Amino acid sequence: MTIESVRADLAHRAPDLEIIESHLSTATVVLAAAAHGVEPGQIAKTLSLKIGDKRFLLVARGDYRLDNKKAKAAFGAKPSMLSHDEVVAITGHPVGGVCPFGLAQPLPVYCDISLKTFDEVWPAAGSVNSSVRIAPLRLAELVGARWVDACTPP
Repeated sequence: MTIESVRADLAHRAPDLEIIESHLSTATVVLAAAAHGVEPGQIAKTLSLKIGDKRFLLVARGDYRLDNKKAKAAFGAKPSMLSHDEVVAITGHPVGGVCPFGLAQPLPVYCDISLKTFDEVWPAAGSVNSSVRIAPLRLAELVGARWVDACTPP
């Protein structure tokens, strides 16, 4: 998996979308925002979470954080982050390149309503120096995401 699985997935589901590869790292929100010349909130970070045996992804604006109270209300229990090894195993993407496209295995995907603040956002694209520019509503539609309110400003 990695950028090639994202490329294949997007070629099938959204051939008009371009993967943007940077010579700079986009592995963190701050680095990605600098590489693309956008504010950190426009970086759509993908959190890999679990509740019991359930694994899922939450895509949220880059400058927000998971809010325990809101997350518990949205998901029915407080989620916890997956370990580095679990992230790589279930997504097929390296930490810093995780996105809801081209996954190693099907996972439920949620989009936080915080993304709707922007006309376009920049999720990673399967590597630590690649991204996709996309409208939040289209992102959610492509990955079959359900909208939730689970994050809050810092």
